[in-house]
Amino acid sequence: MLPFKRPISLFTFSCVVSIGTLLLYNIPFFVYANDNANDSLFGKIWLMTSLAVVMLALNFMMTYLTVFCMRIVGRILLALLAIVNATAAYFVMTYSVLIDATTVENVFNTRYSEASGFFSWSLWLFILALGVVPAVYCLLRPVVMGTVKRMAVCCAGSLAIVVVMVLLNINQTLWISQHDTELGGLLQPWSYVANTCRVISSRLDEQAEEIKLPDGKMMDDEKAVVVLVIGESARKANFQLYGYQRDTNPLLSRQEGLKVYEAISCATYTTAGTKAILEPKNSGDLYELLPNYAFRTGVDVVWRTSNWGEPPIHIDEYITNDDLGETYPDENMHYDGILLQGLRERIASSQKNKVLIVLHTSTSHGPNYADKYPKEFEVYQPVAKNVEEGEKHAELLVNAYDNTIRYTDYLLDSLVNMLRSMTDRHSAMIFVSDHGESLGENKVYMHGLPMRLAPRVQYEIPFLVWTSEGFRNYKTESELPEVIEQHYVFHSVLNLLSIQSDAYDRDYDLFEEFADAR
Repeated sequence: MLPFKRPISLFTFSCVVSIGTLLLYNIPFFVYANDNANDSLFGKIWLMTSLAVVMLALNFMMTYLTVFCMRIVGRILLALLAIVNATAAYFVMTYSVLIDATTVENVFNTRYSEASGFFSWSLWLFILALGVVPAVYCLLRPVVMGTVKRMAVCCAGSLAIVVVMVLLNINQTLWISQHDTELGGLLQPWSYVANTCRVISSRLDEQAEEIKLPDGKMMDDEKAVVVLVIGESARKANFQLYGYQRDTNPLLSRQEGLKVYEAISCATYTTAGTKAILEPKNSGDLYELLPNYAFRTGVDVVWRTSNWGEPPIHIDEYITNDDLGETYPDENMHYDGILLQGLRERIASSQKNKVLIVLHTSTSHGPNYADKYPKEFEVYQPVAKNVEEGEKHAELLVNAYDNTIRYTDYLLDSLVNMLRSMTDRHSAMIFVSDHGESLGENKVYMHGLPMRLAPRVQYEIPFLVWTSEGFRNYKTESELPEVIEQHYVFHSVLNLLSIQSDAYDRDYDLFEEFADAR
């Protein structure tokens, strides 16, 4: 009989799975713990040993219970976990990500068109070697289940080992609490299992009806249009307008009347960043969002998007780039320029005095920055096709990303010029990014790190405002903080649309109150 076909006890099987989980998927966990431990050499060895023993005991107990209680279903579950473990370990080691609630939220909000940018032979080979092969072992290795008594003894013994090791390391409580986010985000499979439960629980809570804001009232019949452009992964550091040495904003830098504000995002991922742009205040609750509130107040509201991940939008005219691609078949629906198609005509045809247009773009979203702009905007060459290639040639990744900023510059300049030419309405354009982006600084890429760990480039964002002549008076610099944040959008737009409301907060408005501007 082949060795692989010889039955083994569930005790031995659980030991093999537990050891394999530790060695195959959790090396980054121990590297981080070793690099951040403050102890002496002996103290580090003891800490590493203790963590390994606890991990082995917990994985052993959960494997034993899962297979004993669920039999073939449990083995299928272990096989799936092996594949997900391998995938998680690959992204941890390749992109320096933490598998926390933010990362899991990003996974849930990622479409195939974006996820496919991460597909590569190295990923598939990694999953095959460290995921599929262990999965096959979990499915096909003959196992003798044993008795209930033996199961109880093994699991009780494992739990006792965990308790003893925790008590022996009680002096490490402070250190663990200081690094709990990082340690939890590197520990497989517990990182994504626990955080998936957290995200699902949070989403169920958010399905509750949004908290209605006090009724608003439009205070004049002046014709006005406000275009809010929500940028994607645009970081301040690479905007010429903020002092970047490259001419990434050749058009906007010559645009008269453009205001440039120092700003930060409230989060480092799309869902939370977009929510912050649209809500009246920073809150874990779901308040009525700007487009929903304006629509309920009587504003003509249009949402055009090539992105996703925004909170629930309750308006009549929600249009995707796919929809626009059908309407304008001669335009490439994969570039954000499609969002501007027919926009002038749409504004001109409005039967209402107040119009709010929201453009939710995806121009600077990784990992395939080079696919986000037409080739005529590939000013900086050569480029990395994706983040994985950019790891080997950082300057090529920056080239590709900077080209996305050049394309953003063109889109915003075109939008401002269009609004300036529409003299029958007052008009305004606000551009603010949902979050920033890492381009390999300290070997960190893209975005999504927890705010307390994120580098500045992941939350320092561009915040640009343009208004037509005579529309509103800006507050002076002395009336504003040195750095503003995303909630200024909600209250500033209420001002521009002349909406009087108890939800309005003058302190978070970029303009003088519209009654004062007369």
